[in-house]
Amino acid sequence: MRYTFLMGLAGLVVGLVACATSPTGRTQLTLMPDSQMNTMGLQAFQDLKDKTPKEQDPKLNAYVSCVANQVTAELGAEGGAWEVVLFKDPAVNAFALPGGHIGVYTGLLTAAKTQDQLAAVLGHEVAHVLARHGNERVSTQLATQQVSALIGAWAGGQDGSKRSMVMGLLGVGAQVGVLLPFSRIQESEADRIGLAMMARAGFDPRQSVNLWENMAQAGGSAPPEFLSTHPSHKTRIADLRANMAEVMPLYETARSSGKQPHCGG
Repeated sequence: MRYTFLMGLAGLVVGLVACATSPTGRTQLTLMPDSQMNTMGLQAFQDLKDKTPKEQDPKLNAYVSCVANQVTAELGAEGGAWEVVLFKDPAVNAFALPGGHIGVYTGLLTAAKTQDQLAAVLGHEVAHVLARHGNERVSTQLATQQVSALIGAWAGGQDGSKRSMVMGLLGVGAQVGVLLPFSRIQESEADRIGLAMMARAGFDPRQSVNLWENMAQAGGSAPPEFLSTHPSHKTRIADLRANMAEVMPLYETARSSGKQPHCGG
């Protein structure tokens, strides 16, 4: 079934241009139906769960799930339930995938030192999904040169490099051996959307600046994987500070309405 769908899609790519609008109003190329993106997200997440050890500490799992659930609750009923897994891995990284999947690596907790800082990361990653950035990147590949590679990867092919490429397109990143940075436009959108999400959930958006300062210091001379797939932390910090005037009222409203997360951290 998956093979038939993708073969039909490949035949339409030449003459078909599908456009959507991002939450910030930007026009996007999105050739893939959301249902197919969700399937790809589920398969990628299952691959990672099969290959990566999970953290067994119930307190750490409860903490990460609490922050993630508070953030995703701001998507409302349409956002659905999100699966959250804490992987036991020193990588300073996290990701979110289409279909409602969030992966956090225990190494991230060395840089995201508070619940607000963790919310900044998770808000940013969920924002990539909300803004359909994975769809945009897969569609770009489909429309240019990698149709056969994508078909082979998701029609039961065994070529690990192809599957890694698709996982990289979805935003999993360095853990699968493929570094595919989101564009600067996509990163700016994810920052802006993610800040608003965390602020509406009652997390302090000002802590996002502290997070990126911590990220810059993590690992000494070797930057963490998270920075390998993201723009300059100096640029990001400047942009985050510029957005504070927009999101602080959301945070203050959330706090006054009783949204005061107590996840720990």
